[in-house]
Amino acid sequence: MKCKVSGQKIKPFISFGKMPMANGFLDKKNFKKEFFYKLNVGFCKKNYLFQVNDHPKSPHIFNNNYPFYTNKSIYMVRHFKNYFKSVKKKFLSKRSKIIEIGSNDGSFLKNFKKNNFDHLGFEPSKNVADYSRKNYRVNVFNGFFNTNNVKKFKKFKSNTDLICAANVICHIPNLKEVIKSIDYLLSKKGVFIFEEPYLGSMFKKNSYDQIYDAHVFIFSLHSVRSIFKNFGFDLIDAIPQKTHGGSMRYVIARSNQRNIKANVKRLINEEKKFKLDKIETCFKFKKTCEVSKKKFIKKLKYYKAKGKKIAGYAASAKSTTVFNYCNIGPNIVDYIADSTKEKIGKFSPGKHIPIVSIDHFRKYPPDIAILCSWNHKNEIIRKEKNFKRIGGKWISHVK
Repeated sequence: MKCKVSGQKIKPFISFGKMPMANGFLDKKNFKKEFFYKLNVGFCKKNYLFQVNDHPKSPHIFNNNYPFYTNKSIYMVRHFKNYFKSVKKKFLSKRSKIIEIGSNDGSFLKNFKKNNFDHLGFEPSKNVADYSRKNYRVNVFNGFFNTNNVKKFKKFKSNTDLICAANVICHIPNLKEVIKSIDYLLSKKGVFIFEEPYLGSMFKKNSYDQIYDAHVFIFSLHSVRSIFKNFGFDLIDAIPQKTHGGSMRYVIARSNQRNIKANVKRLINEEKKFKLDKIETCFKFKKTCEVSKKKFIKKLKYYKAKGKKIAGYAASAKSTTVFNYCNIGPNIVDYIADSTKEKIGKFSPGKHIPIVSIDHFRKYPPDIAILCSWNHKNEIIRKEKNFKRIGGKWISHVK
């Protein structure tokens, strides 16, 4: 196993075993053709990078029918509106050009469109790219963010004041290519802002379900600062976020072009205190994962033995890791309810639990509901008030 940035050889410190593609929801006829790989995780001591090992070539993660739409979550739509207001105030003028990497259904980009900014989104999945064009009339290129594609848009070269991304950079194995593309586009005083699930939060909550094929990296300030420094960039600010159970928003600028906020030093010191820069912390995480697995299996078997009906709520990529790592299948979980039409009627990756509609959940409620998107807990519980009212119980594997 090699670090995807430094090229150094690293040994995996944990294996989650045989794993399918996290978003590989499938029809029954395709069970025998399903792709599996070994989910191993390592830590590069040179740049403090927590990463998933390479797996054999698999079907494209981002294809014509990517089963995730940001606007399914009111909370996330509101989050992106506030994100927009923040960057507009701090970094943009009326003439600024902006680019979003991984623009999904346009939930973030539409804010720039409404305010008449010269904008462009890069979105590799055709279905969500088409949706964003049709519903929000945003400018979107259906393709990956790389040097070949960014060079097709000459007016943005060295002239882009803001490049932004949310829950995207951790998906891209070739970080060097991403940074070269950013360097090509960014103006002298321009900033690159991205937010991702935070390593410190994952360790604290023991939310190992953040780890799957599409989440190639889980970043910390140590890793982000180290990687970008090698390419002539500074980490100038970092702002903790509540999204995804604990994320971090990183602000990157060209070296010596903007002042580094005191916040960066404070958070770096916090990371040192909690040893996020040491592999020893990864070994502790491994132990907590193993304990969590045993406890969760025991809890579900207890409810099953009591004759309780168990279901999942939200067919998330996260749930694929949990159900496969813990070996939880349809013998324990009757179904997973979801609102995404591309998933309904299909089966969960690996364990083949049926995916049904939210209406089915309300009509045939279980006794126990697993929060498969525990990071949207408050929004889900508000939406499903009646479930608790009739005696239903919500559970989760996280702390």
